[in-house]
Amino acid sequence: MTTPESGPTINTGLAQVILTGFIRTEITRAGFTRAVVGLSGGVDSALSCALAAEALGPENVLALRMPYKDSSPASMEHAGMVLEQFKVKSETVDVTPMADPLIESAGEMDRVRLGNVLARMRMIVLYDRSAAFRGLVVGTSNKTEILLGYSTLYGDSACAINPLGDLYKTQLRQLARAVGIPAVIIDKPPSADLWANQTDEGELGFTYEEVDRLLYLLVDQRYSPEECVGAGFERKFVGEVVERVRRNQFKRMLPPVAKLSNRTVGYDFLYLRDWGT
Repeated sequence: MTTPESGPTINTGLAQVILTGFIRTEITRAGFTRAVVGLSGGVDSALSCALAAEALGPENVLALRMPYKDSSPASMEHAGMVLEQFKVKSETVDVTPMADPLIESAGEMDRVRLGNVLARMRMIVLYDRSAAFRGLVVGTSNKTEILLGYSTLYGDSACAINPLGDLYKTQLRQLARAVGIPAVIIDKPPSADLWANQTDEGELGFTYEEVDRLLYLLVDQRYSPEECVGAGFERKFVGEVVERVRRNQFKRMLPPVAKLSNRTVGYDFLYLRDWGT
């Protein structure tokens, strides 16, 4: 049972059935039988890879490791563990020769810009290989990241389908344990591996466990910010999280289209995705 103190939990068996069915249905609905996953060595991409392999068969999944020269060797090692365990097809593409000319031409580049460059370079590789492999890109962003806007637009947030987007990070870890992702991957500090010693929680300023408890109340239980304070959360923390969710709305939606006609895409033209299937 989920409580404000324990944070969100899930029925892992049911979630696994739903998510593998989702992957299989959405990929075949689009006329494909294969999937491509960017494998970083972290728990999110490991879980997407495992679910895709179960849904489609490992021979129909291509996992891509895309290191940069400063990437942690442990990330490559952990991604290799996933490849060995789930027997999917794989390829390793070093993005250093792609990224460095742009990085060097910029002169001074802060860490956020550097991280965005690497995330988007990796997506170029991922989508190029998806065309060659004739598979759809399966996303790896979880619900916590999506709500907080903790992703690079047209970088790690880009995908054709996302089986993980309704799982908070703490729920995702529960499911990862259930499907057999190695504990060393689940338990290590989460990191996008964008620069040396970078961690998600170090950047965010709070842990996933803390913010998931709050987001669960705000989003799933429809608590007001004031009610969250009454439930025991610090007012400053609640305000920071609410503001972060608000200002990152643009990352969670397609670009707004200026309305000029009676049938504007995204407003009036809303045909179901499964028409004709």
